[in-house]
Amino acid sequence: MTQKIYHIYAKDKCLFHSVKEEEFKVTWNTLNQLVGLMHTDYSVEDLSYEELTISKELCLNSSF
Repeated sequence: MTQKIYHIYAKDKCLFHSVKEEEFKVTWNTLNQLVGLMHTDYSVEDLSYEELTISKELCLNSSF
């Protein structure tokens, strides 16, 4: 069984890591709206994300 997770970045800084797929859309949309409304060092163009597909079985059987 696989699962998608997301890491969300502003420029080169990771703001959110390991966001579950069901939470990603709300988090991404909220962050885009906040950056557009607030006066920060970031703009909407600075935002990016990385989508990762992970195997739950692999994580459960790993020996960290």
